[in-house]
Amino acid sequence: MDFQHYQEGCRATARYPDAGANPIYPTLGLCGEAGEVADKVKKVLRDRQGSFSPEVIADLQLELGDVLWYVAQLATELGLELEQIAQANLDKLASRAARNVIGGSGDRR
Repeated sequence: MDFQHYQEGCRATARYPDAGANPIYPTLGLCGEAGEVADKVKKVLRDRQGSFSPEVIADLQLELGDVLWYVAQLATELGLELEQIAQANLDKLASRAARNVIGGSGDRR
């Protein structure tokens, strides 16, 4: 599956207030779903000594799908394409690697 197909498919399932003119809703949803991912990983550390069982991995796959859905919605709300976002990210990381600044902080390093 390519990003455009995924983004279009996600948009067909968008059911939230003012979809098409509401970047706030998917932003909040993204935060909530990312928190669910973090909580499941936290519980692996607490309850499973850092060992990820196949069941936990399957649950995380579902949660990561929810994260991706909200990323796609936010991108669409902002008039962005996931393909462009992904390519820009790879370009940024390649530039940082070439300049030996992968580590450190700052969005525009």
